Amino acid sequence: MENPQKFLSFTLGSNDQAVISLQHITEVLQISLVDICGVPQMPSCILGIYNWRGEMLWLVDLEEMLGYPSLLRGINFLSKMMAIILEVDGKNLGFLVRNMMDIECLEPQQMKQPSADLFSPKISAFLQGYFINSVEKMVFSLDAVAIVKSPIWLSLN
Repeated sequence: MENPQKFLSFTLGSNDQAVISLQHITEVLQISLVDICGVPQMPSCILGIYNWRGEMLWLVDLEEMLGYPSLLRGINFLSKMMAIILEVDGKNLGFLVRNMMDIECLEPQQMKQPSADLFSPKISAFLQGYFINSVEKMVFSLDAVAIVKSPIWLSLN
C-alpha cells in the first residue's frame, strides 16, 4: 500500500456498496426519524432539519438523491437510522444510510474513472470513481464535496 486513504463504506440500495473519504466526515450518529423536522416545498430527497449540536442540520436521503428508491419506503418512523455528517468549507450536511459497513483503507491510485455510459446521470454527478473489491464487485467512491455543493442546496442557504 503506497498511500492508503481511509474511507467509510456503506450500502446503497439493496446490493450496491459505496465509500466516502473520512477526510470530510465530521461525525456518524444514530438519528431517530421522529426527530427530523420536515420542511414543505423541498425536493423529496431532502428529509428536513435536525437539531445537531444546537445547530440546524439539513438531512438528505442519499439513496433517493442518487436515483435509488427512497430508503424511507416501508420503514417504521419510530426506527433509528445512521446519519453521516459531512463538512466541506464550513458547511455541514447529513445523509442517512441503510447500513454502515466498515472503515476501509483503499489506494486512491486503484480508483477507476467512471465512464458516463456505466452510470446514471444522477449518480455520475457525485462519483469520484469506483473501486473493484475482493469479490469483483464495483464499489462507488462518492465525492463529498460534490454532494455538499450540489445545486439542490443552493435554494436552502
